[in-house]
Amino acid sequence: MKSPPGAGGWARARAVRLIDWPFVKVADAVALAGHEVHVCRYREARTLLRWLGQDQDRDGDLSGLRVLDVAGGDGYWAGQARRRGARAVALDLATSKLHYGRGLAHAPALIEGDALQLPFADASFDRVMSICAIEHFDDGARALDEMTRVLAPGGELVMSADALTLAGQWPKLYRAHCQRYHVQRTYSHAELAALLAARGLEVITYQYQFRSRWAQRMYLGLSAYGGKFGFNAAAPAVPLVAAADRGARGDGGAIVLVRARREGQRAANQGGSA
Repeated sequence: MKSPPGAGGWARARAVRLIDWPFVKVADAVALAGHEVHVCRYREARTLLRWLGQDQDRDGDLSGLRVLDVAGGDGYWAGQARRRGARAVALDLATSKLHYGRGLAHAPALIEGDALQLPFADASFDRVMSICAIEHFDDGARALDEMTRVLAPGGELVMSADALTLAGQWPKLYRAHCQRYHVQRTYSHAELAALLAARGLEVITYQYQFRSRWAQRMYLGLSAYGGKFGFNAAAPAVPLVAAADRGARGDGGAIVLVRARREGQRAANQGGSA
């Protein structure tokens, strides 16, 4: 597939210049509280980060890998990939979030751009990450087209999405959730696997979180009525949710996580030193 006009590298990207803030420690503390003191995001994002480096020689080492976080907000999670050695980029449309992200101690490259028209050349990245973003896009299939296009042959996509497999039991909560967060649709692992297979990606593994009935009900209730504060306040429930997930049977849950690999020969220097 050819690159879109003018996409010869990152030239089309509008970069937010990285500068040093005098209160980096404060910025990191606020970001950590916002991203990791959270009833679902900590387990979800940490699992995807682990999958990013699962084929590396050392667990957690992403040295030299080119990593893109699509709809990455302030770049916190891409920054965690950079902290592990990745050449990380976070892309988002929200300029205010990108400007905040430049104060992080491990700030990645921060790019303002649209997930439906990524401003990067073909095969620009070894790994692409997307954390619960696709369900918010007006055209999820187009977003997957773009993520695949910028992914190098043999590279991997790790992503999560709202699944909400029991949402039909609580239609009012589900409608409130969708309206509050502009959720266009939900995805099961089978639906994502079919979409990815059509684009030449094979699912290596998948995982559901918030698998039990009460956990899915809690997730929807927090989303519909608690918002971000509710998710943060419910963080102490993380061990209970994790334990319930381990004991649950069958497929299904509030969130689905997928790790997929693009067809093709991996470049000999992929994952090497920058």
